[in-house]
Amino acid sequence: MSSDTIHDAALDSALPELIGYGLKRSATAVTADAARVLEPMGLRITTFSALTVICTHPGVRQTDLAATLGIERSNSVAVIDALEKAHWITREREPADRRAIALRPTTAGVMRQKTARLALLGHEDRMFADLTAMERRELVKLLSKIKV
Repeated sequence: MSSDTIHDAALDSALPELIGYGLKRSATAVTADAARVLEPMGLRITTFSALTVICTHPGVRQTDLAATLGIERSNSVAVIDALEKAHWITREREPADRRAIALRPTTAGVMRQKTARLALLGHEDRMFADLTAMERRELVKLLSKIKV
């Protein structure tokens, strides 16, 4: 039997017992599908995440956004630039601290975030269709216990 005819499941049969392997496989599939859903809306996972934080916390500082998303402050600049170029957010200097930049969503940004969120909820319904509502809640709870 050639390696071409061996099913992928047989090749990785020793790996599923490793939690990290299962998480990586699952995350790769979920992330790829989420990216596919967001792309027609001009968003990536990172820009959607940033827009969501800005919409739910208008006036968030650029440095706090980077920390919340777990990205380098320098990398957050490109994300913020993309959102600003799309007219979904604005940057404003904080009157009390002229060095600080506050990020605020525009009306178009709020609408885009809502549309994208609904699309991602549909994506999750498809990806996690085999889980009950209780299993989904438990999965979220368990994932939050992983030390990062």
